[in-house]
This record gives sequence, structure tokens and C-alpha cells, in this order.
Amino acid sequence: MNYPIPDSPQDIFALQQKQVDEELVASAIAGVIKIVRSQGQSLEELTAQVLADDTVLDQQQRRWLSKLVSQAWENF
Repeated sequence: MNYPIPDSPQDIFALQQKQVDEELVASAIAGVIKIVRSQGQSLEELTAQVLADDTVLDQQQRRWLSKLVSQAWENF
């Protein structure tokens, strides 16, 4: 992978300066999982946050992302 796994929210926000590609998205997801686990949160808590209504993703996109995050959680 061309991008290191982020260790902090600041590292994840810094990814915004990069051109978006599959590896960047994978790195961001891995970083979120790493941070959430270090804070003692569960997959269920993270999934609830992903599924929460927002203005960025529609409901179908949030469900897809939730499944992707769950798979990554199990493999990370």
C-alpha cells in the first residue's frame, strides 16, 4: 500500500490533500478502525456512526460503507 495507516484523526484529515484512489480510501478506513479500537469502541458503535444520517452519503451508500467497514474490521 502506498499510504501508511493513519494513527490519529489529524492524519486522516491530512489525507484530504491527496488524490482519491482505492488505496487512499483503504488507508483511511484502516486508520478509522485503528483509532476506534484504540479508543475502546466496538464494531457496533462504529457501524452506528457510519449509518447515522448525514449530508455526504445517501442511505444506500452508508449501508455499503458499513458493510465494507465491517469486513475490514474482521480482516484488520
